Amino acid sequence: MLLIAIVLLPALAAVAAYAVTDRGRRSWVLVAAAAAHLALVAALWRSPEQSVFDGWLAADALGLVVLSLESVLFAAVATYALGFLRTEKPRGGRAFASCLLAFLAAVSLVCLSQHLAILWVGMEATTLTVAPLVFHRRDRRSLEAVYKYLMLSSVGIAFALLAVFLLADAQPSAAGVRPLLLPDLLQHAAQLDHWWLRLSFAFALIGFGTKMGLAPLHTWKPDTYGEAPSLISGLMCGGLTGAAFLGLARFTQVSLAAGLAPFVQPLLIAFGLLSIAVATAFMLGQADIKRLLAYSSVEHMGLLVLGLGIGGAGAYGAVLHVLNNGLLKGALFLVVGNLVLAANTSVAAEMKGMLRRRPVSAVLLVVGLFAVSGTPPFGLFISEYSIISGAIQQDRLWIAIALVVMLSVIFVGLAGMMLGLVWAEAGPSAARTEPRESAWLLAGPLTLMALVLALGLYIPPPLQAMLQRAAATLGGSAP
Repeated sequence: MLLIAIVLLPALAAVAAYAVTDRGRRSWVLVAAAAAHLALVAALWRSPEQSVFDGWLAADALGLVVLSLESVLFAAVATYALGFLRTEKPRGGRAFASCLLAFLAAVSLVCLSQHLAILWVGMEATTLTVAPLVFHRRDRRSLEAVYKYLMLSSVGIAFALLAVFLLADAQPSAAGVRPLLLPDLLQHAAQLDHWWLRLSFAFALIGFGTKMGLAPLHTWKPDTYGEAPSLISGLMCGGLTGAAFLGLARFTQVSLAAGLAPFVQPLLIAFGLLSIAVATAFMLGQADIKRLLAYSSVEHMGLLVLGLGIGGAGAYGAVLHVLNNGLLKGALFLVVGNLVLAANTSVAAEMKGMLRRRPVSAVLLVVGLFAVSGTPPFGLFISEYSIISGAIQQDRLWIAIALVVMLSVIFVGLAGMMLGLVWAEAGPSAARTEPRESAWLLAGPLTLMALVLALGLYIPPPLQAMLQRAAATLGGSAP
């Protein structure tokens, strides 16, 4: 019943939120549902070996790690929404909170699904629930961003559906083998048809890679993240991409169990390095802070699939990185949201003097700069170090060198913009006295950044054990 409640509670809360006409009460429904979901996920950690519906829903190590990320991130976004909705009136009105809660239900289904067709249904639901939330400014650019997101996501999810069909063709029809159920696929991996399985993985990489925002399938990200409200961008950047990574990881699990590592790993490494290279090139010339973070997300999605492709310590780094990156990107977008609310723009040249206008958010942005760049003692240092050390351990020194060079260039691009809008002198119009920053707008990003810092200093033994188990399913091990 616990697994069912984790999916059903936010779905029912979405209906309840739409029925509530008062905006303030609707916000509290959102927060209450987020808190209840977080409590249910915490309870699942105490007894993770559960399954329902003949194993269609279950909490394995990898799914539980991603589910925990989704729940914590959503709780921070819901808290932020309390302050955001007091000053902003996003398009959709009553549907805004409902779509957020429906998204939580959809990603929860993705994380708990052991049946790959149900996982696909959950991924498609995330597309439909997020799209209305992007159209915030109600202008032509917002409409174009929604259109591009829906078009490319639809293409990606269609490729993912074809991957599911092809995987079903690859599975033997022996007695007792349940179609598309992950445990049965792994148990009978040696009997899978390799030709169909290779084709299935290639389609899954394209399909789920589009949802992640891997280059060259990333073009929806800068427009969508740039036009959506910052709390929606943070939820997509940390939550939606984490769910898409899980979908790709499921197909990777099956392919590795079938002995297709020589086919799978080069593809993952190629897409990973290409994504990081494209992000490196575009981040140097950006003028918009939200688009800069979008390209940073492309970079970190590249790191995730690169870690998967490297295997060993790299796979462990990828699992840890999906957690670190999701928490930090959520925090950064919420912080940038505070700055955008103050400046009424996300163009960096028009956001100067933020240290005076929004001192707490400005300091958090500088802290986030060093965290997202993989600087110790933040958690991203551990995960990126694991990926680099995994490459070195497997005699792929050229990957490690290329990665260090590109990450260094990316730091220059990030620092140039972020430090500029914090430290540069503001014009006379921005020098006026402004109200103190709302505690509701600061609580979420402060908590998320504190968690990223904590994961860099100490990983609790239960979490470490779960990360190692998750990495082991992907052919990885702790460094």
